[in-house]
Parts: sequence; C-alpha cells; structure tokens
Amino acid sequence: MSETLKIDKVINNNLVRSYKDGKEALVMGKGLGFKKQKNDFIDETLIERVYIIEGEENSNYLEVLLSNIPYTYIQTTNEIVKYAANSLDKKLDDTIWLGLTDHIYHAIDRAKKGITVRNALLWEISRFYNHEYLIGKEGLKIIEKRHGVKLSDSEAGFIAIHLVNAQMDDTVKIQETMEMIRIQKKMLDIVKYHFGIELNESSIHYDRFWTHLKYFVRRLFKGKQSIKEDLGFLDVIKRKYPNEYKCAKRIEEYVQKELNYELTEDELIYLAIHIRRVIGESA
Repeated sequence: MSETLKIDKVINNNLVRSYKDGKEALVMGKGLGFKKQKNDFIDETLIERVYIIEGEENSNYLEVLLSNIPYTYIQTTNEIVKYAANSLDKKLDDTIWLGLTDHIYHAIDRAKKGITVRNALLWEISRFYNHEYLIGKEGLKIIEKRHGVKLSDSEAGFIAIHLVNAQMDDTVKIQETMEMIRIQKKMLDIVKYHFGIELNESSIHYDRFWTHLKYFVRRLFKGKQSIKEDLGFLDVIKRKYPNEYKCAKRIEEYVQKELNYELTEDELIYLAIHIRRVIGESA
C-alpha cells in the first residue's frame, strides 16, 4: 500500500509541501492545495508530480521558484518529459524536471519580449544528439500548442541538452554539459586545422571519435584519469604515426590551458589512434 501523504505547508493552489519516506517533498497537482491546510491528507488522484528535496537551501529556493511559475508551465514540462522518456525508452533523472520548467518559462518570456538567444552549439547538438534534438523539436510543438508561442530551433537544442544531462549517471549542471560540447568541438577543430582537411562527418570513425571525446571530456571534468595501462605499442604508435601523435599533443596543450589537466601517455596514444582512423577516412 502506498504511503498517504499529508500537507505540511500549502504554497499555492497547485503546490504543497509534504514528507515522503522521511524526506521533504514538493507535491504538485491542479487544485491540490485549494482550500487545504496543514495536516490535511493529500488527494492522491490530483497528484501529478512529487519532487524530493535535498537540503534546506534547495527547499527555500524551489518553493520560491515554483510558487512564481504558473502551473501551466509545469504541465508543459510534464508532457515533454513523459514524451522524451517514452521515446528514449529510458528513465530520466528527476533533475531535468525543475531545470526544464525554469528554462521553458524564461524562454517563452523572452520570446514574448522579442528576445532571442542563439545556441552556438546547435549544429553539434543536432548532429551528435539527434534523437534528443528531435524530441526537442517535438517539445517546441507542445509549447506552441499550450502557450501559443513559437520558439526557435535553438530552443530545441537547449531542450536536447537537458535531456542529455538527465541521462548521465551523475549530476552535471547544464552549463557544464554545454561547456563539454564546446571543448569537444574545439578538439575536432584542432584535428582539422592540424591536417588542413575537412573531416568526413558521415563516417563511422567520425562518430566513434566524437564518442571517445565525449567520455574523455567527461573524465576531464570529473578530474579522473583513465586507467594507466602497460601498452607495449606506445613507441610503435609514435614512430608509425608521428603526425597523429603530434596532433594529440596539440590537444593536450589545449586541455592543459583550458582545464589544467595533464594527459597520461595512454590517453595520448588512444587519441592518436582515433585521429589516425578519422583522418584516414577524410583524406
């Protein structure tokens, strides 16, 4: 039998504070707090969302934030997240719900004022996170239907980043996810400029190189080095592919400057191997 929740505080007609499994929670539902008071039982049929709060500071922040956002925006986010979870066939981290609600609210507000925000990484997002981007495009349709505001494709990219973030196995801020993609793009640019070629973006090795960079950069942001291995072919790679290894060293220089991180020898070698493969299909 599920736990029957009691109201600890009525925040507004659609939002109340409660406790679930001993943890503070914000419970949302249309009319859920209407004419209710402390210690009243919550009507479970009205519950649309339960958000568990971690920390007193977050509690105060969330109460203020959600009390100022019309409930229609919360319902919009619920619809987009539900669609995304079904499409991706994955459970999304609850952190997406609050961040996406806040983003949608301010994106619509900006659009009404004629202010547009350009997503400088839109191409990379649409190319390498295409599924999430297409969901973002569907999200724009949901927003237009519910709020009568047509947002730009840049906003589909921002929604996609929230979805990417919600699939990670650890908590990463949206700004960090955007920064990771920017750094990955810069690494690709270093390869292109070093060899003076355009990379074959439709090749399997290009996709694999991007995937390698994605996990590589995530480790950099965590401050974690890859496991050092005794790779007997290190010197062989350096002798056989000196230019690719030199390019990997240029990436290392960039990483040291940008993140103050020194690559291990095996990280350099793996980069050189991926670089060799991707330029081999682009030459």
